[in-house]
Amino acid sequence: MSQVQIIDAPTQAEITVTPILRFAGHSFEPLPSGALYWHAQETLLVADLHLEKMSSFARRGQMLPPYDTGLTLARLEADLERTGAQRLICLGDSFHRVDASSLLTNSNRMRLDTLAERIDCVWLCGNHDPLPNGLAGTALAELVLAGLTLTHEPRRGTAGLVAGHLHPAAHIVMAGRSIRKPCFVHDSQLLILPAYGASTGSINILSPAFDGLFDLAALEVTMLGKDRTYPVSPKRLIAN
Repeated sequence: MSQVQIIDAPTQAEITVTPILRFAGHSFEPLPSGALYWHAQETLLVADLHLEKMSSFARRGQMLPPYDTGLTLARLEADLERTGAQRLICLGDSFHRVDASSLLTNSNRMRLDTLAERIDCVWLCGNHDPLPNGLAGTALAELVLAGLTLTHEPRRGTAGLVAGHLHPAAHIVMAGRSIRKPCFVHDSQLLILPAYGASTGSINILSPAFDGLFDLAALEVTMLGKDRTYPVSPKRLIAN
């Protein structure tokens, strides 16, 4: 069972401490961007970038500002610089459509190429991008690393599974205020990352989409804040 300390609300002293998320015998740093840094492996984990989502909508006649890819890549570059990660693992749905890598602007493609020249990039397949995206790096359906199984869609029955797909969010009431934020959520067997992309939505972890995935008695939740992340008690979660 993981050992993240659960608190009802962060105190000023705790805000200065880098939070640690412990899962399946490993320690991670959950970043406020939604990335998860695995210090022991010098690896940055991200899920659900959904690059070129807005340009995919434009193809269907929904003319939305096509800036999401640039914003997501800027966030990713900042996290890689901050952590010094030597490997990037994207847990699927890196692109919003199977052919969306062809919609990249030249500048954004060059940014991705530059990343792949600097560090190892691993692209796991997702339901939105089930085929290799043609970018530099390694494309896999699933990856086992240091005893953990990294994949896109969560499932029960595999100990040490790290996934994305569901875009988890937590809704709490604290000091009379309603707060809903993306979150990391896990029990002793399954860890789900929040969606990383700039244009992605989120789903309440108490919604039917998460039914049966977690041992609720062992549930631990780490919400994203503006400048840090913080664990919250599952007792504070509300469904609506």
